[in-house]
Amino acid sequence: MSGFPISIRPFGAHAILIEWPKRVEETILTDILNFTDYLKNVCLQGEHWEMVPAYNSVTLIHRDRPIDFNSFKEKLSQWYNDEWSVTQTKRFLWRLPVCYDEEFGIDLPLVAKNLHISEEEVVRLHTSHTYTLYGIGFLPGFMYLGGLPEALEIPRKSQPRAKVIQGSVGLAGKQTGIYPQDSPGGWNIIGNCSVRMFDPRKEEPCFINVGDKVQFYPIEKAEYDLHKIEGEVGIYKLDKSVWNA
Repeated sequence: MSGFPISIRPFGAHAILIEWPKRVEETILTDILNFTDYLKNVCLQGEHWEMVPAYNSVTLIHRDRPIDFNSFKEKLSQWYNDEWSVTQTKRFLWRLPVCYDEEFGIDLPLVAKNLHISEEEVVRLHTSHTYTLYGIGFLPGFMYLGGLPEALEIPRKSQPRAKVIQGSVGLAGKQTGIYPQDSPGGWNIIGNCSVRMFDPRKEEPCFINVGDKVQFYPIEKAEYDLHKIEGEVGIYKLDKSVWNA
């Protein structure tokens, strides 16, 4: 059982959107994930249900048939007020390598200038914090990572680029993220992650889940190139540990 006020509304014929208070808080995200785990393991078992948690919501999707909203809303309200007794899904801490060389950190000098700190301090701050994955969008595998230190908060670029290369690590507002593929984008690019964040050929195309933690560490260009080769031949080993053990 939790104490947050929630709203429940239809989201098309096959989906329902449950919303929490519109604040970016880890306690709210934890409540969302715990309730999602409860629904998956107790109330809505089966492959025909898909659940998509994010910053302040979880979307429930029935793949096979439309949902009777009025009756289902009552059930959801009751389930949310139940005493939850379910083993929580493990959350992981992922350590991801980033090369901040000038070849990749194309906005790093301007970011440092606008924030009135050195480029080295930008890198130090970016790698000294642990981030929480609050949501995945606007591209498959694009991670919205919250927990950026206040000293690195910077607005999106006023003029987006037509092409941001895959792996680019950017800053925007209170968030940092990694572009999973080449795409247009308006985030301030400070480096490039050598790990492929989204691979549709794999059973789990995006290996990091909402609620997981991410920490970046700096690497040189030679190590970046090595990681790319290891990734292509399938021998790169991801660095992860259980966060909520």
